[in-house]
Amino acid sequence: MNGLGKEVTIVMIEDDEGHARLIEKNIRRAGVHNEVVPFTNGTDALDFVLGKDRSGLASAGRFLLILLDLNLPDMSGIDILQKIKTNVHTKRLPVVILTTTDDEREIQRCYDLGANVYITKPVEYESFAHAIRQLGLFFSVIQIPETQ
Repeated sequence: MNGLGKEVTIVMIEDDEGHARLIEKNIRRAGVHNEVVPFTNGTDALDFVLGKDRSGLASAGRFLLILLDLNLPDMSGIDILQKIKTNVHTKRLPVVILTTTDDEREIQRCYDLGANVYITKPVEYESFAHAIRQLGLFFSVIQIPETQ
């Protein structure tokens, strides 16, 4: 599969609706037309990715790319990252951290837990839009492994 083929679903976990709209709009502008499934909290997102039983079997055979904000209303993005990366069925899923935090320790922690990319959201609208368009271009060439 070359780049984000038709089967890849982008799971966007972002509680700020303005950011969510901006992310989706600019991914589309970069020519990525994959389905985007948005979640505004960690619980619903984990139900989707790992299943309500949290076994991870819900994602067996799926191609998912996860966009994860670290600051969510119900749990930390770090917890979500840890649950995804320690599950045998979802550990290979690419996770892109998209957050306002540029704390060095937080960044290291995310990479230690298996995050694939860490992007700090620029506060300024145009810079953010540009960063997401770049991310969209990155999505068009990235290879996604199938889950087990």
